[in-house]
Amino acid sequence: MIRTSGLSPTREGLLHDRWDDSQKKFHDDVYRSSGESDRRLDELEIHDDRPKQGVFGRWAQKWFGGYQTAERNYTDRKHTGHGSRAGKQKARGCCSRYKICFIATGILLALFLIASGSGVFWVYNTAPKDGQSPPWYPSPRGGTVKSWEESYKKAAVMVQKMTVVEKVNVTSGTGWSQDLCVGNTAPANGVGFPALCLQDGPLGLRFVDHSTAFPGGITVGATWNKDLMYRKGKAHGLEAKLKGVNILLGPSMGPLGRMPAGGRNWEGFGPDPVLQAVAASEEIKGIQDSGVIATAKHIVANEQEHFRQSFEWGLPNALSSNLDDRTLHELYLWPFAESVRAGVASVMCGYNLVNNSYACGNSKLMNGILKDELGFQGFVQSDWLAQRSGVASALAGLDMTMPGDGLRWADGKSLFGPRLTEAALNGSLPLERLNDMATRIVAAWYQLKQDNQTQWPPPPPKGKGGPNFSSFTDDKIGLIHPGSDDKTKAEVNKFIDVQGKGNKSHGLLAKQIAIEGTVLVKNLGGILPLSKKGSSKRKDAAAKYRVAIFGEDAGPGDGPNVCPDRSCNQGTLGSGWGSGAVDFPYLTPPLEALQSAFDSDSVEITPLLSNDIPVKASSSLLHNQDLCIVFVNSDGGEGFESWNGVRGDRNDLFPQKGGDQLVQKVARACGKGKSDTIVVVHAVGPVVLERWIDLPSVKAVILANLPGQESGDALADVLFGEVDASGRLPYTVGKSLSDYGPGGQIMYYPNGVVPQQDFTERLYIDYRHFDKHGITPRYEFGFGLSYTTFEFSNLTLTEQKPKSPLPAPRLDSQAAPPAYPSDLPDPSTALFPPNFRKLKGRIYPYISSISEITPGKYPYPRGYDQVQPLSPAGGAEGGNPDLYTPHLSVKINLKNTGSRKGKQVVQVYVSFPEGVVDTSTGDKIDFPVRQLRGFEKIELDAGKSQDIEIELTRKDFSYWSRGLGNWVMPSDDKFTISIGASSRDLPVSAQW
Repeated sequence: MIRTSGLSPTREGLLHDRWDDSQKKFHDDVYRSSGESDRRLDELEIHDDRPKQGVFGRWAQKWFGGYQTAERNYTDRKHTGHGSRAGKQKARGCCSRYKICFIATGILLALFLIASGSGVFWVYNTAPKDGQSPPWYPSPRGGTVKSWEESYKKAAVMVQKMTVVEKVNVTSGTGWSQDLCVGNTAPANGVGFPALCLQDGPLGLRFVDHSTAFPGGITVGATWNKDLMYRKGKAHGLEAKLKGVNILLGPSMGPLGRMPAGGRNWEGFGPDPVLQAVAASEEIKGIQDSGVIATAKHIVANEQEHFRQSFEWGLPNALSSNLDDRTLHELYLWPFAESVRAGVASVMCGYNLVNNSYACGNSKLMNGILKDELGFQGFVQSDWLAQRSGVASALAGLDMTMPGDGLRWADGKSLFGPRLTEAALNGSLPLERLNDMATRIVAAWYQLKQDNQTQWPPPPPKGKGGPNFSSFTDDKIGLIHPGSDDKTKAEVNKFIDVQGKGNKSHGLLAKQIAIEGTVLVKNLGGILPLSKKGSSKRKDAAAKYRVAIFGEDAGPGDGPNVCPDRSCNQGTLGSGWGSGAVDFPYLTPPLEALQSAFDSDSVEITPLLSNDIPVKASSSLLHNQDLCIVFVNSDGGEGFESWNGVRGDRNDLFPQKGGDQLVQKVARACGKGKSDTIVVVHAVGPVVLERWIDLPSVKAVILANLPGQESGDALADVLFGEVDASGRLPYTVGKSLSDYGPGGQIMYYPNGVVPQQDFTERLYIDYRHFDKHGITPRYEFGFGLSYTTFEFSNLTLTEQKPKSPLPAPRLDSQAAPPAYPSDLPDPSTALFPPNFRKLKGRIYPYISSISEITPGKYPYPRGYDQVQPLSPAGGAEGGNPDLYTPHLSVKINLKNTGSRKGKQVVQVYVSFPEGVVDTSTGDKIDFPVRQLRGFEKIELDAGKSQDIEIELTRKDFSYWSRGLGNWVMPSDDKFTISIGASSRDLPVSAQW
């Protein structure tokens, strides 16, 4: 095999424009499906003078804004798949739904080219050639960590016996809807390795019956409760296991939440890297303690839905998230590092480009950072159709492609599959890389003990295991290969209830998460908690206490599952939409819970489940009320769906469907403006409250986030004080969208054929941005009221290890990766078996003829022959173990000074010294005013106190040095440690 990396200096991580005739067949399927123009757009250079919001932007605003309100073309879930692994519901991609998208894109590009004065040449030079992401080869082999050593030994024995086609089966999906799960691999029958089932998602099990609809990730983050985070993961994993799911596609920690209107922020836990990291790692531990492989997704900087995916928005390329090394490490990578440290067995790469190289083909990201620096031992899988190249993505570190199809949905033309077999047999893909791909997947299977046939029985005909549900029909009897031409049917839905029973019901856990994820932000005069008998302060004590409940969000609407993937805002909002959403087994609306909670003998409830109040109601209804409770919401989700002009990312941060006007009208007229009004907000993220928050009659405001199936009952428990209000904000609530700064704004209109999104704000997102620029938020990060009061005192710092600039040297590998023979097998072993029946659209690993295999030269990616030095920040899962060595113990006394039991979140923030200079580069290092570095949620009885101790590690006191490629602790100056109840309520502090 001859490596000729110098032949084609094209963009790292993507396909090449020159190849030997022996390799041409391997790539033909790519170019047949993408077209020559797509290929060249994907490879050519982008200039610094790329257009912003000029001619292109104005036309983009007209066309890309105009089609969003086109009528949605729903299809029956039993018949059709769609973009971004959503099956069961809707035609795929914007261009499948909106014919105008094709026309708009053509006109837009044509005018843009003419305006540029250089025609097609301009377009070629608008797409990135080499990108800004440096090459990192070869892909590190797994099996270097002691905790995985036994699993890798077992995997090596199995992979050693596999044929090439069996290895390819393990790494390649079978194609969209070819089997029962949203993602499926084929088995390696000769060695007893089963087909694997991969299923969404972060909130619960998508397309699965009789399972729990947990609160959204943002609600889990709002609990600040590590125990609940773990227990949620444990229950989620158990439900997946009982349904026959091997790999759970969650939790989500990317997007981090850079932009508050980002459509998928709600799937994660909030825009702070430490809160996100703790929540993600706790969920991962819970999921994997149940025996299911967790998936940390989507690495990395996958921060908005607009232009997230090639062709989904009419452009040939996805958006590129461009960020520097320090921002990557200190913000966006931090949760992934903690996930790897927690032992996560799978990581999913996203749709977007990172520094102009697709995330699933970015060798620096997957090989250099994830597998070397972070010591990741599991396998990297692509998001559904996020893989955009064949051999190049495998060399860059991709281990598994999902759902298996190539550049188009359900086209059956995989970039792995038979193409990977050809590449291995003709020498263009080193056999060592294919072996490592298969070994990583098999080792993950062993690591989670899925080889235990008592716990994981084999599928039919050898056993009764495998998935017991279908993602593509609700019927008991259905097609076993619904996306193919095979009409064979079987019992595909067994309707197994996995929700738990009695005191082990997962509904109880879902309710507790919803309760603790409910944030009380305003409570004037202690109006909350409410009395179930109403108020005793009325003039007419004999009359019933009158309560009116307003808003669509208080009621059931047309049912929680009326829209595919929850992609509409009607009824009470319990979830965002997209692949992270699930079918609700039930959803308790707030009205129902409040009607049950209030004493009907003394309270009269009048509901008006509309956001439009008739004129007559102002006098006949509103004026006669003692209390008014208003429900408003704001929805968003994944970009393959849209609702009312909202295409994934929200268009603004205001309540939707006239929510502001509803609150204003009620607050000004309730009891002729003299009665109290309580506002409850359900939302996927921050909501601007400024149009009514200061109205005198608005006495209480609750931000209930996304509460899941137990919405109403959880809210009622908080409103009536059955439990303390203990939720704390996992994000900052600004007074306007502009408060979040330029980096907080969605790019709604493309600024080029390859949209460029530069993370120029660097570390300053959410509260860091507000602090840096002295902006007063409405409610700060970490804020939340309680029904009792707390006092912080007696802060003591105990040094456990002195400061020093650099961590200890990187450890040597704790174990040796498996080694295999390098001889290429006989191509005849990869031929289709005689009389083999091929199903339409299904992806197989076989080749049709030995003549397809012709060894020759392959134009390896730029830098492929330059072996990279190992990162000094590496050495174990999560990075250099010394980064996690405790350096400081922080002890604080917390006292409940109120009259009832309550919970408080003790939050620890670190402020770095000023004037720090990186000696390796001469750069002056600036730091956020303060950064969250630890927290604990504590429950105390009235009058009780407790000492809380939190350890801070070397990494907590370090910054990433671009010059050294390592974490550096400023050791000559003092850090300030501040403790309190929010990012701006920090009553005690000390220096170290």
